[in-house]
This record gives sequence, structure tokens and C-alpha cells, in this order.
Amino acid sequence: MFPGHLAEIVEGNIVMSPVKPHHAETIRLVWNALREQVAEEWGFTSDVAFPFDGENEFCPDLAIIPAAEVAKNEGAYSPDLIELVVEVVSQGSIRRDYTVKPRWYAQRGIANYLVLDPLKGHTVMMWNPGPDGYRGRDTILYGPDLTVDSPLGKLTIPTSRLPVDPKARPQT
Repeated sequence: MFPGHLAEIVEGNIVMSPVKPHHAETIRLVWNALREQVAEEWGFTSDVAFPFDGENEFCPDLAIIPAAEVAKNEGAYSPDLIELVVEVVSQGSIRRDYTVKPRWYAQRGIANYLVLDPLKGHTVMMWNPGPDGYRGRDTILYGPDLTVDSPLGKLTIPTSRLPVDPKARPQT
């Protein structure tokens, strides 16, 4: 629709976020790492709609759902199918990825939510969903492998090669 932008419906508004090469590279690296570890009955989607209600239709950067559902090649899927969801932060998505989406993902019972942030060079891993959001949350700087205990099994994501925006704020 608009080159270089991703569109979603968030809180009743059409929201456009600029995406850059680090965004796609992060998704590719995480997708490839997880694909090797997740059983074949699970499939992967990227930037496909998951309508939560009339005012929130998210297009996660990466969502793991049953492979049989992915094979249907639909334009939208129920969020109840998601076992693990990943968002990659862009300059325009900070509030949505850190504040808005965790509430919705947790309320739907999505066991694990990962926020990969090339602007800060870290991952925020959320687990233990509840009605008000995730009860567990860790922030891990890029570098060591990230281990996710999920319903899909124990998953490892190497973070040392994840891109960091050259204008990123240094972390201490």
C-alpha cells in the first residue's frame, strides 16, 4: 500500500510503521533459528492479520500457528491459534510493541511474546499470560543465546548476529 511501511489496525486506528532492512533481517534470523527447532506440525506466518476485535487487527512480525492453518493460505487467522508471537520494534511501533500488544496477546493466552528491539539491542521476553498482561518479563541484551521455555518446547534463539541500528542508544 505504502512502500517501506507496514499497516495494522490498533485501537481503532490504521497505523503505519516504517520498516528498514534490520527489521526484515531480524525476522529472517529468528524464523530460521526457530524453524529448525519446532515440530513440523507448526507453521510460521509473518505480517498476516490476526483480528482481535473490531478495533485491533495485528500483523505480527512472526507468529507460530498450526501448519494445517498456514497451509490454508488465508489473509487472516484467529489469534487463538498463536502459540508464540514475535514483534520487531521499529521507530514507529515502540508503544504498540511494548504496551498495547502485550495486553492483547496475554488476554488471548498466547504463552510467549518476544519483543526484539534493534533500536536498543535487546530482547524482552514475556511469559505467563494473564487478564492484565504478562506476569513474567525479562530483558536480555543481544549477545548470548536466548532460551524460551514454551509449549512448543525449549527454544534457543542466537542473538549475537541480530542487527542493531547504528543510531541505537547504548545499553549499560
